[in-house]
Amino acid sequence: MPFAGIDIGSTMTKVVIADDQEAVLAAHIGPTGVEHRHLALKVMDETVLSAGLSFEALDFIVATGYGRINVPFADKQLTEITCHARGVRALFASARMIIDIGGQDSKGIKLDGDGKVSDFVMNDKCAAGTGRFLEVIAETLGIDLAAMGDIALAADGIVQISNICTVFAEHEVTSRLAEGADVGRIAAGLHQAIATRVVNMTRRLGIEKEVVVTGGGAKNNGLVKAIEAQVGFAVLTPPEPFITGALGAALAGMDLFRRGIKPQRPRKREDVTFYS
Repeated sequence: MPFAGIDIGSTMTKVVIADDQEAVLAAHIGPTGVEHRHLALKVMDETVLSAGLSFEALDFIVATGYGRINVPFADKQLTEITCHARGVRALFASARMIIDIGGQDSKGIKLDGDGKVSDFVMNDKCAAGTGRFLEVIAETLGIDLAAMGDIALAADGIVQISNICTVFAEHEVTSRLAEGADVGRIAAGLHQAIATRVVNMTRRLGIEKEVVVTGGGAKNNGLVKAIEAQVGFAVLTPPEPFITGALGAALAGMDLFRRGIKPQRPRKREDVTFYS
């Protein structure tokens, strides 16, 4: 009984196919293109093929994320808050708090003892504290984004960054470089500034263990360490932080299917149509 989840984020599209034992059969991670509808079907085809299945074999498909309304073959659309909670709980039964750092937003999600969402906060009005912010600053520093965390951790100190707005932070970093400041120390200061912003936002919910960091930000070890310094204890990260929402979408589809919710999509691949 395979179930699929597709998470179309602002920068990355993720697909997970899972079975009824919550095991991942196949996963896909790739950039989000301009045409969400055709991209969604293309990556679903690729993931189904990787799992050795067919489109018709999928019992239920749930779409989530920024572009979830542009998935014409989904049986259900759910918010990323719901799907991240379901995915994290499947990976970490003890999780009570999620910090999700995506490409263009960041979220804090609090879970109750049953793994249900009890409250959440979100920054989706600006790029501060997001993956896009890190991309811009890495380019300004002239370093590879993937190496930014290691460079920050290797620094023997930090340069305080007072601005977290992307435009002003970029200007401040340029000024610090002109003054001869060390790149690693600047990177460390930026990670500290982002962690402070994200954790302060999440504190409104009341932080408690266990905290799980997801999204692209969780792949940056420097940022994860900075978050740990802010919360005062070690946090957890999924084996592949990018796919947590898509995994949760697939498992949410399984839950709906078990409750007797009937699939709504075209049952045959060739019957999928695109709306304008």
